[in-house]
Amino acid sequence: MLQIPVWKRVLILGLVAIGLLFAMPNLFYERVERHNDAVAEVERAGFETPEQAAARAGWPDWLPSNLVNLGLDLRGGAHLLGEVHVADVYRSRMNALWPDLREALARERDVIGAVRRAPGPPDQLHVEIGEPSQMARAVEIARGLATPVASLSGAGSSDLAITASGSTLIVGLSEAERAATDDRTIQQSLEIVRRRVDEVGTREPTIQRQGADRILIQVPGIGSAEELKALIGTTARLTFHPVVGQGTDANARPGPGNIIVPSLEQPGVFYTLTEAPVVSGEELTDARPSFDQNGQPAVEFRFNPTGARRFGAYTAANVGQLFAIVLDNQVISAPVIRDAIPGGQGQISGAMTVDESNRLAVLLRAGALPAQMTFLEERTIGPELGQDSINAGALATVVATVLVVGYIVASYGLFGVFASIAVIVNVILILSVMSMNGATLTLPGIAGIVLTVGTAVDANVIIYERIREELRAGKRVVAAIDDGFNEAMSAIIDANVTTFIAALVMFFLGSGPVKGFAVTLVIGIVTSVFTAIYLTRLMIVFWLQRRRPATLEL
Repeated sequence: MLQIPVWKRVLILGLVAIGLLFAMPNLFYERVERHNDAVAEVERAGFETPEQAAARAGWPDWLPSNLVNLGLDLRGGAHLLGEVHVADVYRSRMNALWPDLREALARERDVIGAVRRAPGPPDQLHVEIGEPSQMARAVEIARGLATPVASLSGAGSSDLAITASGSTLIVGLSEAERAATDDRTIQQSLEIVRRRVDEVGTREPTIQRQGADRILIQVPGIGSAEELKALIGTTARLTFHPVVGQGTDANARPGPGNIIVPSLEQPGVFYTLTEAPVVSGEELTDARPSFDQNGQPAVEFRFNPTGARRFGAYTAANVGQLFAIVLDNQVISAPVIRDAIPGGQGQISGAMTVDESNRLAVLLRAGALPAQMTFLEERTIGPELGQDSINAGALATVVATVLVVGYIVASYGLFGVFASIAVIVNVILILSVMSMNGATLTLPGIAGIVLTVGTAVDANVIIYERIREELRAGKRVVAAIDDGFNEAMSAIIDANVTTFIAALVMFFLGSGPVKGFAVTLVIGIVTSVFTAIYLTRLMIVFWLQRRRPATLEL
């Protein structure tokens, strides 16, 4: 076992060198982080500012730039607990259903009479018909618009609950559809929040569902909870509406099927728009910051084929009419349609800065939140608290390493030095693997590293004790060392496999601190076996070839 071929020696030393190279950026954490953020911003925006160029130059592009992501408890950041207003989706569903229902009922006008939408709860459609005696026919028409519930729990059920009261047809969502809608709304909100957070370059956020309608959001590196709320709380809902009228009275009655929306750039001006949009931001496929023909910041957008077809058909049929672009319930522009726009591409321009155009593009790419979110709990963890945790964890790691090294050197002499070098390399390899995989280091993760430092020498202790037994049996130095490694191998593998299984269970089934601890423990087990069996053995082989000792005091 002490006959190590040249290729194996090169491989062992090469892996150690690669580990040192990938762990090195963590010594220059802030500089590399600024470099990475600048690269991400340039990729998103498509152009580079002088500040970004300076940040990129702070770290060579040819060197590794992956960092160990620091968790919220180490880096500081923002914590939010949001409640999703799922009832907003019910109202949107009813508003979207109304044009189709009105058209279907209008085709039977000769039978059921005139139809109009009556006031009612936001989550229901109340429709009055001219011939109450034909209500059964109206109910039948409405049921023709129903579809099966798209969920396993509600499979086979209708998505609409349709009833009648006198001359009023009442349409709402069924209980099965409400349950399915609630679940879809939370899942969609989770995905959109995650995409928005990821778009701005933050790393390893915690975004997960809590209870029926709440979302937990923890983002390291964000300056404050207000900053995170500004990013997540903005709905960035983009819609395109036909313009019915324009005026200065905010309290004017818009009429059925219409809404009154204020102008963003013209204070005191209000537009009356059809409530149902022609196209919406959900049909956007891309949005990028750019500049308009006057050199002012703007945002270019592109629709998917369905949105492009509807956008093109409407603009072709309404040349000369006003067409309002509404963002977050404000008309940001109401241009006159000059020509048909068949390509599904357009531009939003106005009084905005480069940063605002970047942020708007991010929000539009991420999509609109399906429902409003109210933040029930918000907390900011300052960077100084995170730095205190890092300092405490680093001190614990150093103290543990010093004590372990002192004990192992006192017990085994020169071989203890070899084991100590392996322990230090092991910690470096843990950091390099975490950097390459983008893993997150938390305070429990530091505890896992400290534990790994304490247990990393177990394999060396087993090997050295076996070597001592072989020396006591009268074997020569080389034979004793070779047999010691061979005999200890099975015990080392068994001990680490059982610990590895336990660590994997914690990783896949645990969450929060438990998972953070398991991450470093899993990686530490693998790297400690490598350093104890291969690196320590290689150092001993180099020493034997150089010194060729006749006796060994161990």
